[in-house]
Amino acid sequence: MTRGASTERVFLADEAATEAFGAALAARLDRGALVFLRGDLGAGKTTLVRGILRGLGYSGAVKSPTYTILEPHDLPFGVVYHFDFYRIGGSQELDFLGMDELVASDALKLIEWPERVADRLPDPDVEIRLVPERGGRRLEITFHR
Repeated sequence: MTRGASTERVFLADEAATEAFGAALAARLDRGALVFLRGDLGAGKTTLVRGILRGLGYSGAVKSPTYTILEPHDLPFGVVYHFDFYRIGGSQELDFLGMDELVASDALKLIEWPERVADRLPDPDVEIRLVPERGGRRLEITFHR
């Protein structure tokens, strides 16, 4: 079955707008969804994740899992896994995480730098690209149905 896609574009003026967009986006994400977050360093991927987590009721600190690779969050919504594969040299490094089981779970999976392990990931349910623009960032989001 071929999945259709719908794409939306929005300009986010600053970090607060990015976080607010993430909080609103949280209501549109399903448990079990696989979300790819793309963009250069400093594009706002972790800020967007912070907003999503806030929208799901999380009030703690949200840090980039650049060094830990994975930050799990157990919320009333369900489990949310925040991955950052920037420091991964290849997908074989994911074996120690039990990556296949994590991706197959009904947790919401938010993945920064998915291109670094593309051979280990299924097609995403949602793709988000953040690009710096005019002092803020342009966000392009595609929902695959």
